[in-house]
This record gives sequence, C-alpha cells and structure tokens, in this order.
Amino acid sequence: MDLPVARTVGFEPGERNVFFHLLTGCNLSCKHCYINPSQHGTATLPLDTVRTWLACFARPEQETNLILLGGEPTMHPDLAKIIRAAKSMNYHVTVDSNGFLFHDLLERVSPQELDFLSFSLDGPDAAVNDPIRGQGVFEVCTQNLQRAVARGFHTSLIYTVSGLNIDHLHRMPELVAAWGVERFFIQVIGLRGKPAAGAPTPETNWQVDPDHWLSVVPGVAARAAELGLSVTYPKVFLDPGEPFECAGLVAENFFIFPNGRVYQCPLCEDYPVHAFVMENNTLQRHKGLNEDRFFTLDIAEGCVMNKLLQPDNIEYRKDGTPKHRISCCLLKQHVDP
Repeated sequence: MDLPVARTVGFEPGERNVFFHLLTGCNLSCKHCYINPSQHGTATLPLDTVRTWLACFARPEQETNLILLGGEPTMHPDLAKIIRAAKSMNYHVTVDSNGFLFHDLLERVSPQELDFLSFSLDGPDAAVNDPIRGQGVFEVCTQNLQRAVARGFHTSLIYTVSGLNIDHLHRMPELVAAWGVERFFIQVIGLRGKPAAGAPTPETNWQVDPDHWLSVVPGVAARAAELGLSVTYPKVFLDPGEPFECAGLVAENFFIFPNGRVYQCPLCEDYPVHAFVMENNTLQRHKGLNEDRFFTLDIAEGCVMNKLLQPDNIEYRKDGTPKHRISCCLLKQHVDP
C-alpha cells in the first residue's frame, strides 16, 4: 500500500496568524529555548493589556489564528480569561504548553472554549526528551496530555527536530497515535536564543544537514498520517524549480512579545529589527532599517533572512551555487490522515 503523500500548504492572501507571547517566564530551562529576555522582555502582561492588544489584531469579519505562547503560557494566572476574551473576538485559539498546565487549566476552561491544546515533547522517552527539556518532564507532559485527551480537548504534539533527537523521531508516530493526539507537528530547530549562543558541543549539536532531514522527516510524517494523524512539518528546502515565496509579503503573521516588539519573521527575533511595535496600546511601524525591508530581495539561496542570520544552514557547490534553496520558515508541508 502506498503511503500518504505530503503537499505544500501555500500562503493564502489575507491569511492571518497571531503568535502572542503573554510572558517570557517558564518553569523549565530547555536547551533549545528561543526566548531571549534581553530582546523580548521579562514582563507578564496584565490581563487588561492582553485584551487591548488582542483587539488591535482581531478582525470581526474574519477568523484569525491565535497561538498563545510564553515562556510557559499556563503560568499566566489569567489564561482562562484570555482564552474567553480571544474567542469573543473571533480568534481560533491554540495554547502551546510544555505540559505542566499550571493554574488548573483543564478545570478552568472547557474543550468547547479552547480550539487546540498543544504539547511540546522532544523525544519518545525520558532518556531522549529530558536531557533537552529537563528532568522529569517526559512523565509530567505525557500524563497531562492523556488527561487532556480524556477530558475531550483537541490536542496536538510538537516535536522539535535537532541533531540531538532526529534519529529517534521514527519512534513517535505509534506513541502519538496511541495517546489519542489529533495533530502532529514536526518542527526544525531554529538557531535563535540559546541555540544561537556559543560554539556547538556534542551536547548542543543542533544542526541537521539537508540529506539527513530529507531521509527521515517525510517518511515519519507519512507513517504518522497512515496511523490517522494530521501531520505538518516545515518545507525547509525547496524542490528544484520551485519558486520562493515569503510569508511576510503574502500572509499576515505577527509575533508579539511582552516588551511590545512585533515581528513578522521569527528568524529575526534575536535582534531589534522588528517591523512593528505596540505603543500606547496601538500597533505602530517601527522606524529604521528593519526586517520588512529585506523581504522583497530575490537571492539564489531563497530566504534572505536565513542567508543573513543563519548562513551555516546553506551548503554550496564548488561553483558557488547553493545545493538547496531555503524556503520561508513558515512554509509548511501537510500530510492528511
């Protein structure tokens, strides 16, 4: 029997996604954390501020995807109220959690009020996951994930692929399906935050070379879909002849941080080059030479921000041409169950 085939999910004009970091605090200290307090702030946004900012990005006539993030968003004492406020503004709401589910989230919101609850796990067992995310995390996360499924919440699981865990990814589909998860997201490690700091060591060998990625990820995704999971993973490398398209020019993506910075490209989040800023509770253009000034550049490598900020991701032939063109980091592959 043929395995399911991935399809590229192109950007739709007018598509809107809001990634809202409510705070930068977290109970964990994951080795690959991309939060950078010097660039993102250390505040926990008050409930009234969150409501006001949500209203700035809402479109009453159009549903907007909202992903509530941290740090760890369930550490926000008013998360349940924030979810209800967002739903009243026509947001499709997802909470991305490390699995600890503080403030009794499962008791304070209902499955009807929250569209998706997403859990992060980076290994099929504690031996792989916990050296990356912290001692005891695998047990807590998987127990709370199964509690959420039992209570009727729509759940997804995020596995961030790096050099530390790519060779264990193939063990995930059967586990995720057995837990009753509906969606499986395979991410690629971004060289931001902690992964961008310092020289790599055997314990922080984050990079995954193109051939390794292509030999593992599509097959695992197909297997997961065969088991009934809806699977999404980043395109990463464009096919020969496939055109490059930047989400910053087609769709609307906003990455909001507690200090008021609003980025359009997540690769830029370690730098003060955000295209927008929240000032006096309104969205304003950020003055200066910022990320959006580069989106229109057409280069052989594909994504210009990747070329500028993560050039080690690109391999070249002897004639100087890139072996692979890098896609926009927001371009996804999807495999239907």
